[in-house]
Amino acid sequence: MQVEHFEIAQRFRGPPRSGNGGYVAGRVAAPLGRTAAVRLKAPPPLQTLLKLESADGQSRLLDGDKLIAEGRGTTLDLSPPPAPSLQQAEAAVPAFRGFRSHIFPGCFVCGPERAQADGLRIFPGALDGSETVAAPWTPDASLGDESGLVKPEFLWAALDCTSAFAVMDLPEGLAIVLGELAVDITGSLSVDQPCIALGWPIGAEGRKRFAGSALYTAGGQLVAVARAVWVEVPLSSWG
Repeated sequence: MQVEHFEIAQRFRGPPRSGNGGYVAGRVAAPLGRTAAVRLKAPPPLQTLLKLESADGQSRLLDGDKLIAEGRGTTLDLSPPPAPSLQQAEAAVPAFRGFRSHIFPGCFVCGPERAQADGLRIFPGALDGSETVAAPWTPDASLGDESGLVKPEFLWAALDCTSAFAVMDLPEGLAIVLGELAVDITGSLSVDQPCIALGWPIGAEGRKRFAGSALYTAGGQLVAVARAVWVEVPLSSWG
C-alpha cells in the first residue's frame, strides 16, 4: 500500500469550508492512472492533514478514521460534443449564470470573486441559448509541473465546475454538490495557453443530476472528458 499525507490549502476551496470537489477528486485519482472515478463521501476539510491510501487500483482519502473520498480505476465511454471555437467560447461567457447569482462565489474554479492567478476563473455560459455551456480558460503558470504542463488535479477541477453549470437550473434554496466524478485524460494542456471548457447535461434521477464535460486545446483537440454526478442539497447546509 502507498500512503501520502497532504492538506487542502484554502486556495483550493469550493464551498467556503471545504475543498473544491474536482480538485480533491484529482488528488485522490493521482495513483490510479489515466482513467479513474472518485466518489466524495464527506466534505473535504481545509487545512487539515489528510491521508491518501492506494493499493490494487483503488484509493481512499481519510481524515483520521473518517472516509472523505474513494477512487477506483475505471473506463469511461462518453462521446463529447464537438469543440466550439475559442471565439464561440468567449462569446458564451456573458451568459454565465454565476455573474447574476452564485452559490459559492469564492470557488477556486468558477468563483467570480477570485482574482487572476488565484482562481481558475472558468465562467461557462450557454452556447447560442442551448443547454451546452462553454468558456475559455488560460491556465496560470502556478498550475503547471516542471515541464509547463497543467497538473492533472487542475484538469479535474476545471472539468468539475464546467459540468455543474450545464445542470444548474435549481429551485430556490437548493445547491448542488459533486457526488462522483469520472475522468479520462487523453492529452495535455500547457500553462499560459488558452483552451476551451465545455459542459452538457446528460440526465437526472431524483436528487441526482448527471452531466458531461470536456477540455479542448484552442485548436479543438480533446484533452480530457468527464462524467459527473451532482447531488441536490439544501443551500443552508453550505452557508
